Amino acid sequence: MKQLINTSNAPAPIGPYNQSVAFNGLLFISGQIALNPASGDLVLDNIEAETHQVLKNLKAILEAGGSGLEHVLKATVFVKDMNQFGRINAVYGEYFKPEFAPARELVQVSELPKFVNIEISVIAATDKK
Repeated sequence: MKQLINTSNAPAPIGPYNQSVAFNGLLFISGQIALNPASGDLVLDNIEAETHQVLKNLKAILEAGGSGLEHVLKATVFVKDMNQFGRINAVYGEYFKPEFAPARELVQVSELPKFVNIEISVIAATDKK
């Protein structure tokens, strides 16, 4: 059976979905944008601050699901501007060290929810069944 995983330490979903779903030892986390869960405000100061907030949100959901950054198997990164790749990658590397970095793709798209610049979703291993 699938188990729904949601936490108040990450932004509440802005549509008909859950933050994550655990199934058979895997945790599927919905795309996260740079919403501050405490204030509900977008963090759009610059691409670095935006990427940090997205990754903090993902980390909170991972932890709620019995997982962590080191257990992420696959990351999907959507960006509005491929020219920001280097700046995004520098922040991403602070969270995902080479010894446990997941498989990943980074794709440029024309728009993202709430007109943000980056959205990341992940699949991770978890102790939830």
